[in-house]
Amino acid sequence: MKKAAKGFVATILGWQVRRLYKRNNFKVVAVAGSVGKTSTKLAIANVLKAKYRVQYQNGNYNDLVSVPLIFFGETMPSLFNPVAWISILLRNAKQTKNPYPYDVVVIEVGTDAPGQIKEFSAYLKIDLAILTAVSPEHMEFFDDLDAVAREELDILRMSAKLLYNKDMVDSKYLRGIEAPIISYGLKQKADFQTVDVVFKDDKSDFTVLKDGSPFLKASNDLISEPQLYSVTAAVALAAELGLSAEEIDKGLHNIRPVSGRMQRLAGVYNSIIIDDTYNASPEAMKAALQTLYRLDAPHKIAILGNMNELGKYSKEAHEEIGIHCEPKKLDLVVTIGPDANQYLAPTAQNRGCKVVTFDNPYKAGEYIKPLIQQGSLILAKGSQNGVFAEETVKLLLADPTDGSKLVRQSPEWLKKKSKAFAKG
Repeated sequence: MKKAAKGFVATILGWQVRRLYKRNNFKVVAVAGSVGKTSTKLAIANVLKAKYRVQYQNGNYNDLVSVPLIFFGETMPSLFNPVAWISILLRNAKQTKNPYPYDVVVIEVGTDAPGQIKEFSAYLKIDLAILTAVSPEHMEFFDDLDAVAREELDILRMSAKLLYNKDMVDSKYLRGIEAPIISYGLKQKADFQTVDVVFKDDKSDFTVLKDGSPFLKASNDLISEPQLYSVTAAVALAAELGLSAEEIDKGLHNIRPVSGRMQRLAGVYNSIIIDDTYNASPEAMKAALQTLYRLDAPHKIAILGNMNELGKYSKEAHEEIGIHCEPKKLDLVVTIGPDANQYLAPTAQNRGCKVVTFDNPYKAGEYIKPLIQQGSLILAKGSQNGVFAEETVKLLLADPTDGSKLVRQSPEWLKKKSKAFAKG
């Protein structure tokens, strides 16, 4: 029933998006990739706003039904709320008859299994596609990394040009592509490369090269390498869409950390929490740990939750993260979730780390809170279901009202989490 309802709604919404294309002239930018889609999308949108009228969505709408809603500025209701859907479709129909008030629409395109991205070609025409990474994701449905790459690159079915992260996408996957390709990155020479990065406690300074020559010097409030990949993608894409270095620099000042994605929060006892609880994958987990290691603090705690949906690769992936846990750089490792507890925890312990395991994010927070010292630095990262490490973070906040800055705080999510775990 749900699948049928979703298919019916997606068909109508897709038709309405095609009507928008037919009657208006606007550009579409789409972000795909294994990690970093939402942060990259938001960085791009905020930079483009320095010159263009930009339509985008702050959250992570990225499936066949939710993506069309972005074009119309609508919020996703329940599939089984016919009154809400009729109202949305009527408003959309009215919009298709009027001039479209935006120059650029920025979206993200997600996938959980092979064949999903190509379904977007039913209604999407993309001017610039961004591929952030090809790394393990949803591996219970993909045979190997080559299958992930084939799925992500299906975005080229509907795209005029590709912008890709040269550090995170193996060039072998791009062989035979006929569309124009632009590269960006931090570590390898690329069409747009961020260099001379200086990280400070709460900001970063950097230079972006274009074709090997200085294009832009800038600084912002971002503290991690993954965040700088998003910024570099935004600079490259904005330049391709005609923004000057001055306009791009102005737009960069609009970029702020996203909830649950390397967001700094004040913790109890003057501690600092790096809230990266939105989701977790092996590459993102390693990058988050590297950020924790780089920042100065007298006492460091890593809260590492399960990395879900890795299928047969889960054991290896969690053990790999355990290997990346450095006993000289971590005073405590706390794991949450079955595979993190079974594979990551003992590997980190064998490396010499002090490790404590939990099945419950609330109990993890209750354990950690009295152990926090003045100036502690705490990283929290994990996947969604079965982890919800944001609830651990909530118990460690200096200001409880900052709980509103965490991910998954709607009444529906809180109800789901309270059912999943006993707080006692």
